This record gives sequence, C-alpha cells and structure tokens, in this order.
Amino acid sequence: MPHETIRFEDFELDPRSFELRRAGHLVKLERIPLQLLFLLAENRERLVTREEILLAIWGKDVFVDADNSINTAVRKARQALKEDPENPRFLRTIPGKGYRFTAVVSTQSEAATPIIDSSRPGAVSAVPKSSPISGILTPKVRWTVLVALVLIVLATTGLILRSRLTKPSKGLAKKEMLVVLPFVNLSADPHEDFFADGMTEEMITQLGTLDPQHLGVIARTSSMQYKDAKKGAGQIARELGVDYLLEGSVRRSGQRVRVTAQLIQASDQTHLWAADFDRDLSDVLKLQSALALAISTKIELTLSPSARARLADVPPLNGAAYEAYLHGLNDSELRTKPSFQRAISEFQQAITLDPNYAPAHAALARVYSLAPVVGAMTPMESMPMAREAALRAVTLDPSLAAGHSTLGFILAHFDFDWPAAEREYQRALDLNPNDAYAHLFYSNSYLSPLGRHAEAIAEMQKAIAADPFSAPMQSFLGRTYIWARQYDKALAEYRRSAEMFPGFAIDHERLAQLLAFLGKFEDAIDEDTKARLLVGEEEHSALQKEAALRHAFSTGGSQGYWKQLLDFTRLPFNPPEAYNSSFGTAILYAQLGEKSNALDSLEKAYEQRSLSMTELAIEPSFDPIRSDPRFQTLLRRVGLEKTIVMY
Repeated sequence: MPHETIRFEDFELDPRSFELRRAGHLVKLERIPLQLLFLLAENRERLVTREEILLAIWGKDVFVDADNSINTAVRKARQALKEDPENPRFLRTIPGKGYRFTAVVSTQSEAATPIIDSSRPGAVSAVPKSSPISGILTPKVRWTVLVALVLIVLATTGLILRSRLTKPSKGLAKKEMLVVLPFVNLSADPHEDFFADGMTEEMITQLGTLDPQHLGVIARTSSMQYKDAKKGAGQIARELGVDYLLEGSVRRSGQRVRVTAQLIQASDQTHLWAADFDRDLSDVLKLQSALALAISTKIELTLSPSARARLADVPPLNGAAYEAYLHGLNDSELRTKPSFQRAISEFQQAITLDPNYAPAHAALARVYSLAPVVGAMTPMESMPMAREAALRAVTLDPSLAAGHSTLGFILAHFDFDWPAAEREYQRALDLNPNDAYAHLFYSNSYLSPLGRHAEAIAEMQKAIAADPFSAPMQSFLGRTYIWARQYDKALAEYRRSAEMFPGFAIDHERLAQLLAFLGKFEDAIDEDTKARLLVGEEEHSALQKEAALRHAFSTGGSQGYWKQLLDFTRLPFNPPEAYNSSFGTAILYAQLGEKSNALDSLEKAYEQRSLSMTELAIEPSFDPIRSDPRFQTLLRRVGLEKTIVMY
C-alpha cells in the first residue's frame, strides 16, 4: 500500500524512514513525539483528542501519566518544528480537548519497501538500519526500539500473525462461536462513537449469557480490533475461529435510537437475518433484548426459562443514566489514572440518576477494585467502596456475572476470604462462562494463590479462547506458568505475547523480571529498557538507566544488578510492576539475601493490603525466606499457610 510523504513549509514527514526532515536534513526527534507528529499530520482534517493520542501511541493496556506524557511529547514536537507555543504555526492546542495539525500540506505517494533484518527471520522493520537511533543503542536494544517504531506496519500484519499463533481452547471447541463486530456510528456527531461502542459491549454481554453451554462470544477487546478494519466477513471469521458474525450500525437523534443489525454465517458468508430496531433511549435495554432474542432463534439456541424471563422482563431505563454509564465504560477501558477518575464520576452520576441500575453499580465496583493498579487510589481507600458497590449490584440483579466476579476479587485480595471468593467466582462463571475477565481473575486471584496450578492454567487458556487478541490475557498466562514453576513455558509465552503485542510494556517488564530471576541479566536489561521506552520515558533517561544496570552487573554481578534495581524504586518514573511497591521491594531484598528487610517490606505490604499479597505463597523469589517464622505468620494472616509450594 503506498505511503505518503507529508510536506509542509520546508519540513517533510517520511513514513518510509520514519523521519522528520527540514530542507532535506534530518531533524532529530525521539520516537514518541515523532509518532505523535505523524498521528496529527495524518489526521490533519480534524481534532485529535487526548484520548485518541493515548490509545494510538501508548495503547489502552499501558499505564502512564497520560497528561504529563502527552504534554511532553507535544513540547518536544514543537521544539523540533521551531514553533512558538504561544503562536503555533503547525500544532494548535484545543483546550481541554486535544490538538489539530494546522499546517498547509502537500503529499507525495511513495511505495513503501519494508526492510528485512536478516538476523531475525520473518521480522519486518519500517525504519532503515541507517536511522540515527542505530548509532545510540546497543544491537539488542536497537532491535527492541525498532520493533516499537514499526507499530504501523505491525498493525496491518498483526491480526494475521495472531490468527496463526492463537488456537481455540479445547474447552470451547464444541460451542458455536460468535463475534459482535463493532457497531458503526451513523449519527451526525462523530463524538457519539462512545454510544456505538457501548452498544457493542452490551450486546457481547447480553449474548454471552443466553446459552453459554452452546454459544461462545468473543470478548470486547478482541472484537474492537476490527473497528474500522477493511476486512471481509470470511477473513475475520478465519482469524477468530467463529461460526457467526453480528454486525450493525447505530444512529441516535435526540432521544431516539435506531439500530440496524445483520447476522452472517461464516461458512459461506450468507446473511441469515437482518432487521431494524427503533426505540426511545429509555427503551434501549428492550432493544438489546429483542435483538438478542432474534439471534438466539436464528442460530437455534435453547434458552433456559430464566434467560427467557430476563429478556422478556426488561424495565425502562433513565436515558441520561445510560449515557453516563456508557461514558464510564469508555473511560474505564483506557486504564489510566485520569480515565479511572472520570469513570468513577460518570458511574456515580448514572447511579444518582437511576439508583436501581445494577450494571452501573457493578461497573463502579470494578473500577474501584482496580484503581490501585493504575495508582488512582490505595487498596485501603478503594476496596471498601468496591465492596459496597458490588454488593449493591448483586442485590439488585443476582444474575449479573460482573458483580459476582468483582466481589470475588475483593474477597480474595482484600479480605483473604478464600471460600467466599471461590463461591463468587464460580457463580460468575456459571452465569457467564464467556466472561474472559472472570476466568482471568478466578485463575490469578484464587486458583494460583492456593497452588492449584493446573486448574489456573486451564482457566487462563479459557480466558484467551474468549479474548484471543487481548494483551493482558496472553501476558498473564506467562505469570501463571511462573507460579507453577514452569519457567520454560513462561519464557515462551512472554515471547509469544511480545510478538503479538510489541507495544505492551508490561509484558516486557515481566519478561525482564523472569530473565533476571533465571540469571540472564544482559537479556533482562534489554527488556527493561524496552519497557521504559514503551511507557513514554525519555530516551536519554531510559538509556542512562540501562547503562547504570550494565555497569552495576559488570562490576558487582547479580548483587550489583539487584541493588541497582532497588535504587531505581526510589525514582519517580518506572514502568508498571517494576518493583514499585512494598511487595516489590521485598522481592529485591530477598534476592539480595537481606531477609530482615524483605520481611519488613512484606509486613508493610500486608498492612497496606497490597493486591500482590495473594502471591505470597507462590512467588519463587521468596523461597530463601519461606521457612522464617515471620513469613509463616504472614502466610497464616492471608490464609495461605496450606498452599503447597512447588519446588
């Protein structure tokens, strides 16, 4: 496909070499601000929101300080363009919204020629080996950075690779599989995308609970990969391994909602059914139920009496509450501190407008429970509120699987009430076996902590089968193998995940930790550097830390390496999961043989109710201190003293 060189004044952006040039001379610019510049220039006809920038450059599964990271990238791009922020010629700030590229542009199409690195069979790069970055980085790190630079190329080939690497779980092999493709927004306002995306997610949930023993529904993360994709039904079906595709559009005008939907059979791409639904916004739940019932009839599902009753007995909904709820879902999917704070406010607004709307309570509980992961709240602050919201959700609607799975998460991570957590997880999975996150949380928040590793691995495989293009699902299987002491499989899984999702920073940080644990420190340093670059750390800073780690290892061996990582924990900017917690520093102290400091950190983590305390019995780094009486006391406090540890 031809790529266009974008020219404005005496500048040009060349996608073939991923370079900014001025009057034919290279302008040095780091990856992230350069990627931002390409994004704005390629979308020069419109405003690009801060949320779009965050998703396009960092991805929804990478946790960063969004405001600071975007502002830094814009500042560096403006410096490279020699423009005055007070009187910009090229990058115009739209306060509170985003940015527009306002330069007068001319373009020239050029054939894009991928460059093959012969040292990596099958690998494709969009950046030539003569790129200025090649003179800065070591060969191994250079490759990792180059991979991060080719996300545009990988975006066009990634789904093909994933389809080859992802195989359906045997547990779902006998089910009919369906994907709800992203509903198209046909409203006059493009900002109504949140409504179409929300309709997609709601239909996935609705269909997933109809007849879960016979119908599997692909999860939202994998479905949304096909938003705006120019692919036919046959290709999508092959990539996902589905039997049916539901596609549709949403048009909203005031308080009226019109949905057009059609069901496609994958085997021959025949249209089995199509219909239009026109309702008031207050009746949108009835619209969803009617659509679900029509599909169940066409693919001959056997609905239980309770399922039929649920579809028939749909209460009216406050339209403003539903809209606030959908805004909350949209923000919660971004997985950043600011977006979680917005989602909490939006779900609370939905509840104020409609106190009996159970999904809003369940969604609020989910955001509260995960708020410590993105640094929005501490567990001591968020978990009591998460419990209150989850209990309210399941009281209002006992059939709401999301409420039960979140309640299980709280009972495990905050209360350490393992029997109650298991009951809630089992209830959630009985209600909706297609819920990928219920399988994920049941695996890592219950089965693994109790040493039931074979079951935990099986649950993760079910999660991946339901959501095959989810970076968190693929990566977490690697952690599940570590806890089972199957290190070779963990390494293979992390590397497989890195091939599928090269921009997922957490995967590279986890891989760095595993490599270091196995004594492969040089490779661990490479992965740590890549994680830092991917979360938006300035290149100079990331390379300084890399040099410090290499020096520490060359002069002090493994002890030097672990001491340097301990020093890094005192710095303000580190990748997610990079030992930046009391539980993490306990791991570092254990590696250094400082038993007393390790136990002090663990006791602090217990007092803070660190979410990682569920890993206490299965974390391999704690083997040297496992027999200490203080460690055994902690195991009893979290109810894991009977966990059988595999050596």
